Amino acid sequence: MNRIFYIIGKSASGKDTMYSRIVAELGLLPIVLYTTRPVRSSEQEGVEYHFVDDQRFREMQESGKVIESRTYHTCHGDWTYYTAADSISLDKGDCAGIGTVESFLRLREYCGRDTVVPIYVEVNDDIRFLRAVEREKKQSQPKYAELCRRFLADNEDFSDEKLAEAGIGIRFGNNGTADECFDRIKKYISGLREDTD
Repeated sequence: MNRIFYIIGKSASGKDTMYSRIVAELGLLPIVLYTTRPVRSSEQEGVEYHFVDDQRFREMQESGKVIESRTYHTCHGDWTYYTAADSISLDKGDCAGIGTVESFLRLREYCGRDTVVPIYVEVNDDIRFLRAVEREKKQSQPKYAELCRRFLADNEDFSDEKLAEAGIGIRFGNNGTADECFDRIKKYISGLREDTD
């Protein structure tokens, strides 16, 4: 049985780095999400996301291609992120995805409980805030108000209660080096993949 290893974490937790390394080093097939938010200076179409407008999102939603979506009311307008059925290639092998607790639950409902495995990346808030500021400083037009909104919203969206309700019990701390966190995640995923061989 092929699985989706789904990376979950607050903003600036390092989940994007873990996701990229899992895809590259473990050979998992990436689930590339769609988003209506503007592309960041370091991003490429079809790599981090498929960048679309609101009309394209509505068209895909109306045609039944959207598995899950979430819209954030940001300081710069509404931004929608979503997973479409054409993003998943389970028939070709194990996949890696990235998202929120809510998107994990919807994907698990769509694909099956045993198919979607949560990988929760956790960082102390002080470290996470400093990382977020450093990342935002590198943008051509830093959006600090949006950074603060997301930081505060994450405390509610990723509360211990919500994680427990979703059945997310295993956590991978990323307070040290990214290599240490990745090595633990790699060992966990490799163990699960070996159990099904």
